[in-house]
Amino acid sequence: MHLIIDGYEGDPHRLADQEVVRALLDTVPQEIGMTTIAPSYVCRYEGSKPEDWGISGFVLIAESHLSVHTFPERGLLWADIFSCKSFDADRLMQAVQEAFSLREARATLLGRGLEYSEELAPTAGRAASP
Repeated sequence: MHLIIDGYEGDPHRLADQEVVRALLDTVPQEIGMTTIAPSYVCRYEGSKPEDWGISGFVLIAESHLSVHTFPERGLLWADIFSCKSFDADRLMQAVQEAFSLREARATLLGRGLEYSEELAPTAGRAASP
C-alpha cells in the first residue's frame, strides 16, 4: 500500500517544529504494525523562495518507509507512507491531521506490490487514484 497525504491549512508552528515531525515518525510505525529499522532523520531546508523553507523527515521501516515534508509559511504538508503490507490508512491519516492541526487533508491510496502478497487490501475509505 502507498498512502499519499496532501495537508492544507496546518498550524505553522507545528509544521515548523522538527520535534513534531520526529515524534510522528518515531511513533506511527509501531502504531500501524510496522517495524522501524533505523532512526528517523529530520532536517530543516531552505527553498529557492524564502517562503518555501520547511522541515523534511523520513524513517526506514522493514516494510519500506514514511516521509513528511512541511511548508510552514504556506500551511502545507506532504506525506508518503509506503508499505509492502496492509495498514490502517484511516488511523494514519488521523495521526497526521492531529499532529499538524490540518484543517483539510486529502488522501490517495494506491495498491502496490499486490502480485506479491495475498494479504494486501486497502483499508481506507478514501478515493484512490485510478
